[in-house]
Amino acid sequence: MPRWKDLIRFLDRNAVFIRHGGNHDVYFYNGKRIRVSRGSGEIDRNTWRDILKHQLGINQEEFNEGLK
Repeated sequence: MPRWKDLIRFLDRNAVFIRHGGNHDVYFYNGKRIRVSRGSGEIDRNTWRDILKHQLGINQEEFNEGLK
């Protein structure tokens, strides 16, 4: 499973950074405002599936491509 820092790296490359807010960073991606934890741990499977589907609107392959 990806880590929070992987998601932040993806968003840094593919989204518009809006601001830091407490323990979270806020980005604008795919017409949506995305709030991301600055934690460094692994994202659990159910949370990751929800992030891909509902927040990012992409699949795992598109996420992997966005990290390249």
